[in-house]
Amino acid sequence: MPLEGEYEPSPQKWVRDQVARYEETGGREANTLLDTGLPVAIFSTRGAKSGKVRKQALMRVEHDGVYAMVGSQGGAPTDPAWVANLRAHPDQVTVQDGPEPWDGVAREITGDEKRVWWERAVAAYPPYAEYQQKTDRQIPVFLVERPSS
Repeated sequence: MPLEGEYEPSPQKWVRDQVARYEETGGREANTLLDTGLPVAIFSTRGAKSGKVRKQALMRVEHDGVYAMVGSQGGAPTDPAWVANLRAHPDQVTVQDGPEPWDGVAREITGDEKRVWWERAVAAYPPYAEYQQKTDRQIPVFLVERPSS
């Protein structure tokens, strides 16, 4: 069941519009990053401070049903806001990659596991490598998996 609660759309119009169109069409439209043709998925998180549902389209980095969320923010000096959301509420994330959203559990990865997933992320979206070079911070990577029953 998708994350419930009051939804606070992104302050960025293009993000709001993309998320809305993606959800309206079950992922048939607005499923790529702008005009790049590279696929995205929609991730919903619970706001660390507000408690509101926040949604963002991130590059689709998937392997064996596990999704990576890469906190690149274009190589900015600070993490995107959703990183704090995941750190505060790792068990409150919904993934939508197509028509059916599903609830997941996120965990931040490091070491060898991060190296493997970083390679997958750069293969899916090559600018990630440049973004890491632009910033002094280590870009965080989270894996989102379906909870074990």
